[in-house]
Amino acid sequence: MSETFSPRIVIVGAGPAGIRAAATLVGAGLHPVVIDEGHHAGGQIYRRPPVGFARTPEQLYGSEAAKARALHAIFDRLAADGRLTHCTGSSVIAIQEGRLHVLGEGGVQVIFYDRLILATGASDRVAQVPGWQSAGVYSLGAAQIALKAQGVALGRRIVLMGSGPLLTLVGAQLVKAGADVAAVLDTSPWHQQMRGLWKLAARPLVALRGLALRARLGVRYHAGVSLEGIEADGKGVTAMCWRDAGGRRRLTACDTIGMGWHLRAETHLADLAGCAFSFDEQWRQWLPKTDQMGRAGNGVYLAGDGVRLLGADGAEIAGRLAAAACLADLGCPTPSAGADLRKLARFERFAHGLACAFPWPAAMVRALPDDAVVCRCENVTAGAVRESAGFGGGEANRVKSLSRVGMGRCQGRYCQLAAVELVAAQAGCAPGAVGRFRGQAPVRPAPIGAFLRDG
Repeated sequence: MSETFSPRIVIVGAGPAGIRAAATLVGAGLHPVVIDEGHHAGGQIYRRPPVGFARTPEQLYGSEAAKARALHAIFDRLAADGRLTHCTGSSVIAIQEGRLHVLGEGGVQVIFYDRLILATGASDRVAQVPGWQSAGVYSLGAAQIALKAQGVALGRRIVLMGSGPLLTLVGAQLVKAGADVAAVLDTSPWHQQMRGLWKLAARPLVALRGLALRARLGVRYHAGVSLEGIEADGKGVTAMCWRDAGGRRRLTACDTIGMGWHLRAETHLADLAGCAFSFDEQWRQWLPKTDQMGRAGNGVYLAGDGVRLLGADGAEIAGRLAAAACLADLGCPTPSAGADLRKLARFERFAHGLACAFPWPAAMVRALPDDAVVCRCENVTAGAVRESAGFGGGEANRVKSLSRVGMGRCQGRYCQLAAVELVAAQAGCAPGAVGRFRGQAPVRPAPIGAFLRDG
């Protein structure tokens, strides 16, 4: 690399992947720009509460408190020393030809880059249940954010439903905080969970911590349930109707419901950056293509749950690898990546075990009644999606244009996976053959005034 050339490297996201990528680049003598929607680094998993918040890191992060402290300290030190530029409270809403359009408090600004590392993380993967559009229904991540950032339990009597480690974690965190958790409903039966056990042995301590959290839920936890619907009145949720593993109908009174089936990779920016995608049969979602170091082509690198759903520890490693790949491509010396790649392979085995043990409930989604809402942004029902599939030839974007599914403010983040399942069932093909919704800018809602100020 020429001594007179100082490449502008931009990292989007300041979670575990973004923090480790930034530290690696700074260690090589570069000055990255880090753009993040939060006001403090940490991401969702290590989200930091406001100044003066009474709960300790041990109460917020449990067994991960030491890791959270270490990551926070690393990033804060680099920012305080002026060795990186941290753009807080900012969202990248568009990417075009080496330019990022960034929405912040002052409006929209354009930031140029020579190399781009996307560490955008993941959000809740939601499977639609009749009545999920009612007031008082949240994602598991939203419930966790309220607890971490404000010390608030969203509701007086709570039912959690879904499947995957986040379901157990949020339930245990709420119980520990003193919330009234009436039931934790897991759609994965015990025999299915046991199928993933041998791959979960790739990280035995993590698996044991998960079992300890599950034990904390006690009789609240129910495996292999069938979810029939959410009951609500004019004020919001009143009860959850479900059947236990034995087929007995149950009605659990509640005023709040949290729902989520593991995670959905946040890929909108990767799409706008021109990354290629493939449908992952095990995770039942479209994921960007990269090499083992995170290279996606055209000077773009991906790291963390936005490309591989490996959790916080895997995100840290992926952040280091993406930064190392970036340095290597710039002609800078880089340390050996062998140890990190071996560890990442072990984490991938564990993640595949999770995907097997806690699968996406495709059959439940495909069986949704016609009047069930699939896209709550645009109030599009399952019947409308099925009808549009008949005219759209079983192609995702044609169905989107005909029914408006995925055209709301979330841009399909909550409805795309369910819509694809419905279209695939109607067309008699696999979900991968249906395709995916094309990414559109702005990827986040942006006020018109922000663009006017920019102009």
